[in-house]
Amino acid sequence: MNKKQKMLKKTAKRAKARHNKHTPPTVKKYISKGDRAKMLAQEQAEMAAKANAAEKAAKVEGEPEVAVEAVETAEQEEASQNAEPKASE
Repeated sequence: MNKKQKMLKKTAKRAKARHNKHTPPTVKKYISKGDRAKMLAQEQAEMAAKANAAEKAAKVEGEPEVAVEAVETAEQEEASQNAEPKASE
């Protein structure tokens, strides 16, 4: 190969290399293992707090229904007790 052909071959290789160049994903900052554990614990604590808040909200919403049912059953019991003495008289 003469000098001109070698130069063309080299420039073609460089162009191909530039075209096939792989850029790795950029890592913003290194996070140590301890920091990752702290972040995970914090996320889990937040999720647990949200779950507890949801349970409390469900209990608060459920209490009036239970109270209404308890009042209704108490009224039914009183009515049945009142009806029994009248039936025996």
